[in-house]
Amino acid sequence: MTSSLLFNVTTLAYMASMVVFFAFLASKNKAIGLTGSLLAYAGFAVQTLAIALRWKESYDMGYGHAPLSNLYESVVFFSWTIILIYMFIELKYKYRIVGAFVVPFALLGMAWAQLGMHSGIEPLVPALQSNWLLYHVVTCFLGYAAFAVACGISIMYLVKAKSEESGGGAAGGLMGMFPPIRVLDDLNYRAIMIGFPLLTLGIITGAAWANYAWGTYWSWDPKETWSLIVWFVYAAFLHARFTRGWVGKRAAWLSIIGFAATIFCYLGVNLFLSGLHSYGSSKM
Repeated sequence: MTSSLLFNVTTLAYMASMVVFFAFLASKNKAIGLTGSLLAYAGFAVQTLAIALRWKESYDMGYGHAPLSNLYESVVFFSWTIILIYMFIELKYKYRIVGAFVVPFALLGMAWAQLGMHSGIEPLVPALQSNWLLYHVVTCFLGYAAFAVACGISIMYLVKAKSEESGGGAAGGLMGMFPPIRVLDDLNYRAIMIGFPLLTLGIITGAAWANYAWGTYWSWDPKETWSLIVWFVYAAFLHARFTRGWVGKRAAWLSIIGFAATIFCYLGVNLFLSGLHSYGSSKM
């Protein structure tokens, strides 16, 4: 049994979960919705085991580092954190339908990692040989995952708001499965309130790591600059909500824009811009 095999199983589980969730949307059958959730949970359990096994494989090869060191491993971990945050939201707030809009993000990540990236385990580059790697990556990706969940919820909000404006929000129809728009707005806010402190902590640990690795806390590297842009977008979201009462569509769109900026910070910078973080694109 290898980690690669388990990651393939994870991808299939998330694919099955997504298909079942779409069937749940079409059928409105609660048993089908429960099956979708259980498949996502099963995929998460297998992925957790796979990440632990890959970590062990690294030690067996003499490298001995957490599986967070290249683009393949980070995408896999990102998918894992998305399901983790989704599970928390679903179990706490009991809205299973959210899975239909969040699980596809995790599936896309796993499918891309498994089909389009080099998955070999290699030694760490010197800049990554630090315990700060674990602290920085974990906090950042948990924040990113919360923003992914907020984005999925925001899409739900916009779909339901559009339906209600057009008179199609009857309680017995598809939109009747969605939480009320006020609840969706609140869930969007709560997800961002999970992600924003984590992103802040990720930036702080990244600055400490940069000082350890390169002798400076901040160098305006493209990744650092875009991390700050993402931080300001979500800070603006919270500021506008607290001081201007921004809720509803404006908040939903700002959440989606924030996640788009997050994805560019994570992937676009690594793939298209050069800088101190460019090692992230060298493992494809």
